[in-house]
Amino acid sequence: MKHGVIREDGTIVPEAELPDFVQVGMHDPKARMFGKRYNLEQAEAGDPIRLVTETWREYVYRRNRCLEVRQKLLCGEVRDINDLITLNLDIRQFAQDVIETCEGPELLRAFWHAIETVTVLDPTCGSGAFLFAALNILEPLYEACLERMEAFVADLERSGMTHRPEKFADFRKVLERMVAHPNPRYFVFKSIILNNLYGVDIMEEAVEICKLRLFLKLAAQVEPDPSHPNLGIEPLPDIDFNIRAGNTLVGFATYDEVEKAVTAKLDFDKAMEHIQAKAADLQQAFDAFRIRQMEGDESVPLEHKLELRRCLTALNEELNHYLAKEYDIDPSNKDTYDKWLKSHQPFNWFMEFYNIVHDRGGFGVVIGNPPYVEYRKVRKEYSVQGFRTERCANLYAFVIERSLNLLREGGRCGVIVPIASVSTEGMRELQALYSGLPQWHSHFAVRPGKLFDGVDMNLTITMLQRVPKPGQVFVTGYRRWSGGWRTDRPVLFYTLTYTGYRRPDGHVNPLPKLGSPLEVQILRRILAHGHKLRYYVVPNGLTIYYHSGGRYWRKALPAKLSSHYKPITVAAKLGATVIALLNSQLFYWYWISNSNCMDVVAREVLDLPVFPLFEADTDTFASLTRRLLETYDTSNTKRRRRGERISIDEINFDVPRAKPIIDEIDQALAHHYGLTDEELDFIINYDIKYRMGRDAGEEQESE
Repeated sequence: MKHGVIREDGTIVPEAELPDFVQVGMHDPKARMFGKRYNLEQAEAGDPIRLVTETWREYVYRRNRCLEVRQKLLCGEVRDINDLITLNLDIRQFAQDVIETCEGPELLRAFWHAIETVTVLDPTCGSGAFLFAALNILEPLYEACLERMEAFVADLERSGMTHRPEKFADFRKVLERMVAHPNPRYFVFKSIILNNLYGVDIMEEAVEICKLRLFLKLAAQVEPDPSHPNLGIEPLPDIDFNIRAGNTLVGFATYDEVEKAVTAKLDFDKAMEHIQAKAADLQQAFDAFRIRQMEGDESVPLEHKLELRRCLTALNEELNHYLAKEYDIDPSNKDTYDKWLKSHQPFNWFMEFYNIVHDRGGFGVVIGNPPYVEYRKVRKEYSVQGFRTERCANLYAFVIERSLNLLREGGRCGVIVPIASVSTEGMRELQALYSGLPQWHSHFAVRPGKLFDGVDMNLTITMLQRVPKPGQVFVTGYRRWSGGWRTDRPVLFYTLTYTGYRRPDGHVNPLPKLGSPLEVQILRRILAHGHKLRYYVVPNGLTIYYHSGGRYWRKALPAKLSSHYKPITVAAKLGATVIALLNSQLFYWYWISNSNCMDVVAREVLDLPVFPLFEADTDTFASLTRRLLETYDTSNTKRRRRGERISIDEINFDVPRAKPIIDEIDQALAHHYGLTDEELDFIINYDIKYRMGRDAGEEQESE
């Protein structure tokens, strides 16, 4: 964020060093495009002021944002962790800086306790990519704590001061444990793997790969020494009880779920008390097992592990009997019961992680990339029960709901999911689940660059905090970045900007994609008219066809070119105005802000807020629409596209050629919506770098 804004000595790059047209543009909203049409010239790598691919317009926005954040820091306005998240600051670096500079032992103790005891879960861990990311974040924090402990102890010994023997005894004990290992990094990684990381996956092969990767990470920290037994390599820790196989979505997650099932009938045998007592005893054995690995001779007799497994299996079997009845399965019918067990692979969180789920109230952090799989595709294998999000009909929604149930109060959840999660009617129940929680949503395009190779989908990174009182909602705009070798991917996350959002009355989407307070204001301004396009739909009149696909432009025509064009019928005298509106950049921005950024569906069209259309200057819009359609007619090409079964004619529009006319349309719309010059300037230039790029003209329309 500081590149070309804040020098290494902390001084601000003066405006006088910026081009003249940029200086004017920073202070005069009427100086559209900073005096240069669209200003599409992009910076090359090594530019001293701009980031790679950055335009001057983008630089000015980043500069203002950087100076704003800097001022908040200087004025002491950053007071808690949520402020750090909202301002997109480096929390890991912040924590490390505090540890390395703390002057009192109590603060260090608090950090060490928090770091050593934080529980990080990936409920669909696969081969462990997200757990490795968590390990890489925790490692420098562990190391900083250990180095600071050493410094406190060394300073005390050098001082020669008389002190009680127990002073810094806790630090000394930790350091003694560290010295007993091959090297500090081995101790750090082992501590993180045993104390902090937990994972579950339905695929046993993935679980084994995850454990193997963690083992290899540990083993790589040791240099073999022939002079020591076993070349100096200590026994690897047993993490079978940290990384486990099972179905995240099937099984009892909490005490309340178990109690509800057990006490469905009168509990004369006090089965619930019996289960809880056995679970507590089993957890004590788990704790002893873990401590034995971290302290003492660090070896655990095989019979101890086998006994743990036996007790765990027996208690799980008891819980599974109750669970099977919830699925109308009779446990006494062995064939049916065994078939159900094999297909559903139940995982009882309450039992498997009793100390975390029951005693601590849940996990501190849940992270992951849950499967984007429609529920219907696994329904033949297993079914889920008791999920509020079942109507969402996708596994990722179920995983998020389960994750929130597994969080302790104050705990945090972070997931990468399809952008549809916050943008479509089908995910209403999931969006309702977020309601009231502090939340942050950042949104990423699939073109030109994409977050994951092989995932051809617009994605959202959602972060949630489980708290009892309502929290704020923060969102970003829809972020595109360059693909290929000339890419701004390395700075993508560093330049994210969250915007506070409170849903206005009458808006259909609870979580739009808005990149700045200006966009929030534009949305509020157009919503203020209180009209929607659906109010003007009539059974007989002029039928307009809006294109349901496309990438960088929206198109609406008086003729249906393919099955991708969907109809809307309005009074004939309103036709030109509606065509202009649906081809405008204002509608493009509204659609991007509220949709899945792939499909144009009726909700975004019919619920588009409009000014009273009968009050529009119909002659002006008729002229603009006629010119627009004439340009479309003279700037399209046809080609024959041959498929395996059918061949079709495909029409390609060079829409950027019509950009000057579309600009005029937006100027006319701005008058009726009451947009300011600054807001109109934003709309005209919205997403312009990519929309006017090399591939933007190929808007293909096909069957």
